[in-house]
Amino acid sequence: QAEVGKAMRNCYPLPGPDFTYGMYIYDRDGGVPEAIGHWDVVKARPRKKKVMPRDFVTMGRGAVDERCTTAREFGLYYKYMDIRLKDKNVLHYGCKIPPGMTFGRPSRPPTPIYDIIQHRYKELWMEQQRARTVIQHEEKKKRIGEVRENRAYYLRTHMPPKREESFWHPQRFEKV
Repeated sequence: QAEVGKAMRNCYPLPGPDFTYGMYIYDRDGGVPEAIGHWDVVKARPRKKKVMPRDFVTMGRGAVDERCTTAREFGLYYKYMDIRLKDKNVLHYGCKIPPGMTFGRPSRPPTPIYDIIQHRYKELWMEQQRARTVIQHEEKKKRIGEVRENRAYYLRTHMPPKREESFWHPQRFEKV
C-alpha cells in the first residue's frame, strides 16, 4: 500500500545515467561538424521508361483517314504506325514558361493597397447598388401606371360590334 502523504512509486526502475533514449545511429554520429561539412549525395537511378498501351482509337482514325478498308490494310497500318497512349500523370519538364505565368495560369494583376485602405471597392459596390435600386424603382413605377391586361380588360377595350336587329320575320310568325 501507498505511504500516507506520498505519491505512489512507479513500478518500473529507470535505466542508469549511461542509457541513451531514442535510436542511436553508429554510422553518422559526427554531430554538428559532420552535418555542416559533409552532405549526403544520392545518385539518381536511371528511370525506366514506362511503356504505355497502344492507342487503338487514334490509330483507327488514322487508318480511316488513310483510306484503309480491309483487315489486312488495318493490320499493316497498325504495324507501321505505333501510337501509344499519353501518360497524363507525367509532368513534362524542360518547357519554357513565360515570366508572368504560374502553373499554367497567368498571374493576377496586383491589387493597389491605397484602394483597399480608402475603401474604394466598397464605394464602387455602393454606387452599383444605388444605380440598381434606382432602375428597379423606375421599373416599378412603370408597372403601377400600366393596367394589367386580363380578359376583362380586353373585353372592355375591344367591344364586339353590335348585331343589328333585322325586321324580317318568317311568314308563319306574322299572324301572331
